[in-house]
This record gives sequence, structure tokens and C-alpha cells, in this order.
Amino acid sequence: MSIERGRILIIRHGETEWSRAGRHTGRTDIPLTPEGETRAAALRPRLASWHPALTLASPLVRARRTADLAGFHPEIDPDLLEWDYGDYEGQTTDQIREVMGDPDWSVWTTTRGLGETVEQVGERVQRVLDRCRPLLERGDDCVLVAHAHVLRILTAVWMGMGPHGGEHLVLAAAGTGVLGYERTSPALRAWNA
Repeated sequence: MSIERGRILIIRHGETEWSRAGRHTGRTDIPLTPEGETRAAALRPRLASWHPALTLASPLVRARRTADLAGFHPEIDPDLLEWDYGDYEGQTTDQIREVMGDPDWSVWTTTRGLGETVEQVGERVQRVLDRCRPLLERGDDCVLVAHAHVLRILTAVWMGMGPHGGEHLVLAAAGTGVLGYERTSPALRAWNA
């Protein structure tokens, strides 16, 4: 008899002033807004049935506070830090496009000015997934609380799409997703639930 594999619950932090404004928020440590706190707390009853063997969170306050409000007590993992946006930190995509004179500019397609490439973020999230896999194989669940882009990249890497696949996955503030399996293949089981 085979053991049913575990799942990974991903949780994006609640709203911050910068996320509400569409500003690239990488390493700047910004707290949740009151609305962000309310939405993070609303996760608690929905996620009460989750009893993970491992819970990890980004060291930034917005992720740690979301984990706490959602009822989880994470271990801090710096590999779950948000993408280092470098020169683009705090700016919106529209602002960057105007300054660059490029109406098609995207964080997904540039390497100039970034603190790290999408491939480097992919390497970080692969380490997180490598920590989770043995637990999943024995049927245990994991919870990861972090940020939009890093969780989108993690999900794309999980599904074998490579880190650039995260461009096609939009995760709302206080949004959740469930990564699991379709038979033996890594799969996305729920998104923005």
C-alpha cells in the first residue's frame, strides 16, 4: 500500500501600502495595512485543517505577521525572501517603463538593474522545495508564507516550467495555492483560493 503524498500550501502575505500601489517590494521591510491584517486573519478559519510538518516563512515582517495571523508558527527561511529588484525597488512598472522609454519593460525579461536574476530566485526556491520533498513523500504537508514573485517562481519550478513560468501565475495579496501531485507528476491543485 502506498502512502498518499503530502501537499504544499503557499500563502502570499497580506496587503501592504506598496503592494496596494503596485510598487516593486523586494527587500524593503514594510508592514501590513489594516486591510492586509484583516485578510490575513481571515485565512485562519479557512486553513485550520492544515497541520503541517514544516512551516517556513520569509524573514520580512509582512510574511511573518501573515503567518501569525493565519495561525502558523514558521521557521524563518531566507530562501523565501522576495526577489531582489535592485534599482527598481519601490517603483511601479509604469514608472520604470517611462524612465526606461520601453513600453514593454518587465521584471521577467530584464537583467539590467536587478539585484538578482529570475534564475537566481529559481535556485533559491529549489532549495526550499528540496527541504519539502522528503516530507511530502512520507505524506506530510508543508506551509510556505512569502511574497508574490518568489511564490510564483516557486510554483513554476514545482510544476517543471522553470522560473520564468512564474510570469503567468498571478497571486493576490493574502492569496493561497496548493501544490501537490497528479498521480506522480507535480501539479497545481488550487490557486488564489
